[in-house]
Amino acid sequence: GTPGLCVYCRPGMPSGARIPAVRPGLPSPVMEPSRKRPAPSQQVQQQQQQQQAVQNRARNAKRRKMADKILPQRIRELVPESQAYMDLLAFERKLDQTIMRKRVDIQEALKRPMKQKRKLRLYISNTFNPARPDADDSDGSIASWELRVEGKLLDDPGKQKKKFSSFFKSLVIELDKDLYGPDNHLVEWHRTPTTQETDGFQVKRPGDVSVRCTLLLMLDYQPPQFKLDPRLARLLGIHTQTRSCIIQALWQYVKTNKLQDSHDKEYINCDKYFQQIFDCPRLKFSEIPQRLTNLLLPPDPIVINHVISVDPNDQKKTACYDIDVEVEDPLKSQMSSFLLSTANQQEIASLDNKIHETIESINQLKIQRDFMLSFSRDPKGYIQDWLKSQSRDLKLMTDVVGNPEEERRAAFYHEPWSQEAVSRYFYCKIQQRRQELEQALAVRNT
Repeated sequence: GTPGLCVYCRPGMPSGARIPAVRPGLPSPVMEPSRKRPAPSQQVQQQQQQQQAVQNRARNAKRRKMADKILPQRIRELVPESQAYMDLLAFERKLDQTIMRKRVDIQEALKRPMKQKRKLRLYISNTFNPARPDADDSDGSIASWELRVEGKLLDDPGKQKKKFSSFFKSLVIELDKDLYGPDNHLVEWHRTPTTQETDGFQVKRPGDVSVRCTLLLMLDYQPPQFKLDPRLARLLGIHTQTRSCIIQALWQYVKTNKLQDSHDKEYINCDKYFQQIFDCPRLKFSEIPQRLTNLLLPPDPIVINHVISVDPNDQKKTACYDIDVEVEDPLKSQMSSFLLSTANQQEIASLDNKIHETIESINQLKIQRDFMLSFSRDPKGYIQDWLKSQSRDLKLMTDVVGNPEEERRAAFYHEPWSQEAVSRYFYCKIQQRRQELEQALAVRNT
C-alpha cells in the first residue's frame, strides 16, 4: 500500500479488481495428450471462433460508440439539465436513420436514367464567295460557297457547356447528285471512341449556283433507343423507345389481355396480334428479348431540307430549327457529389470525438467526486480500504504468492497447520534425496 503506487489504480476503482490472464473472446485451445499443438479440427474450429469474435467486436464497436455518448443515470440525477442532452441524442438517432434511408433512396435513383427534355436550337447558314479573276491563289479565282451547321442548348444551366456534336451519333449532308456527281455528293461525320467534340460543322465546295441539300442528323440516345416494327408499334402505342421500356410495355400488354398461361406461368398464349408479330401460337417469357431483336430498328434520323443560296441578296440568311434532346438531369451530378462527399462525415466524426472526450471527462469528474465524497464521510475507513485494494493490486502485478504482510508476524507460524506443513516439507525433501541416491547407485552399478 505505498502511496506512490496509486497510479495503477484510479480513485473509485472497485477494490480487488483483477486483470484477466486470458483475453476475453479467445477460446483456450484443447490439447491432445501426445502433441504440443491443437488437433487439426480443433485448430479450424478455433480459427472460426476467432474470426467470429473479430466480426462481433466490429459489429459491437458502433453500438459501443453510441453507448459511450450516453450519460450514466447517476450523473443525470445530479444534473437535471442533462436531460436536454439526452433528448438531442434521441433526435440525432432519428436524424441518422432518416439520412441513411435518404442515401439509400438516392443510390437507387442513380441506378435509373435521369433525363430531362431540352431544346437544341440548330442554325444552318451559308456564305458565298464569288470568283475574283485578279486573285493570286487558285481558290479565289473559283466561285465557292461554305455551309455551316451549328447549335446550342437553350437555357443551359450547366457550368460546362455541352459541345454541339456531343448530341449526335452521326451527321450526313447529302448534296445535289447532279451537280457534284455520285462520288462527291455525300459529306459524313460519324462518332468514334476517339472523336473530338466540336461546336459545329463546315462544308466548303466550289460552285456558283444555288444547291439543294438534305441534312440527316442521328441523335446519340443514352441509353440506346430503337424504332419498333410498325405492327408492334401500333399494338403497344410506342414508336421509338429504350429496350427496357419496350419490354415493360409488352409485359403490360400481356397482363392487360391476360395472355399469361394460368397453368404454366413461364409461357405466353399469343393472341392473333402476337401470332402475326412473333409468328408462333405460344412463346416463353425468356424468348422475348431474343425475338425482339428482329423487330427493333435504328431510330429515324432528323431530316432537314435546305437550299444553299448563292444569291448576293440572301447573305446572312440563317435557317433555325428546334430539336428535342435528352440531357442528364443536373440533379444527378448533385446527388452523386452528395454521396461521394466526405466533408460532412469528417466534420461529424470530429464533433463525435469531442462528445466522447467530453463524456469521458464528465465520467472522470464523477469518479473524482465520488472519491472525495466517500473520503469526506469516513477518511480513516476509506484510506484503509484503499490501501488494501492497492496491496491486492500490487500482489497481482508482482505475481506475489501468499500474504507477505501476515507472513511477517511470528503468530502466523504458530497456527495448527504449521506442524503438518513442516512434516510434509521434510517428507518431500527425503523423497527427493532418496530418488537422487537411487539414480546415483544405478549409474554406479552399470
